[in-house]
Amino acid sequence: MFMKVFLFSILILPLGSASILLLFGRFIGRKGAHIIAPLSIFLSFTGSVYSFFILGISGDYAYIMMGNWFRTGDLVVDWGFVFDSLSLTMFVVVTLVSFCVHLYSVDYMGADPGFIRFMSLISLFTFFMLFLVSADNFVQLLVGWEGVGICSFFVS
Repeated sequence: MFMKVFLFSILILPLGSASILLLFGRFIGRKGAHIIAPLSIFLSFTGSVYSFFILGISGDYAYIMMGNWFRTGDLVVDWGFVFDSLSLTMFVVVTLVSFCVHLYSVDYMGADPGFIRFMSLISLFTFFMLFLVSADNFVQLLVGWEGVGICSFFVS
C-alpha cells in the first residue's frame, strides 16, 4: 500500500507544482517559482530512481486502479496507472530531462515577464508525460498525449 501511494505521489508532484504556481504565482513571486518547480521535479526524479531500483530491477510491478472511467456496452474503460519496469525506466528519463530543463530555464528565462507561467506549464508538461507513460489503456494514453500537446502549444 505504501509503495502505491509513493508511486502516485511521484506522478502528482509536478501537477501540484503547476497548480501552486498557476494559482498562487503572484503571491509566491519569481523566487518561489525558482524553488518550487525544480524542487518538485527533483523529488519526482529521486522517487523515480528509488522506485526503479525497488520495482523495476526486480521485475515486479504495481497497478493503481482509480475506478471506472466510463462504460458503453461491452467497452469498459478503467482509470488506472501501471508502474512496471518499462514505465519506471521512462519515469527516470522523463524526470531527469525535465529537471535539467527546469534548472536551465531558471537561469535562461529568469528575467522574462511570463516566467512563472512558463515554469507552471513545463511542470504541467512533465505531469502529462508521466501520465502518458503510466497510462493503463489507450484512452488514458490519448489524454496524456493531448495534455502534452496542449502544454507545448501554450508554452510557445
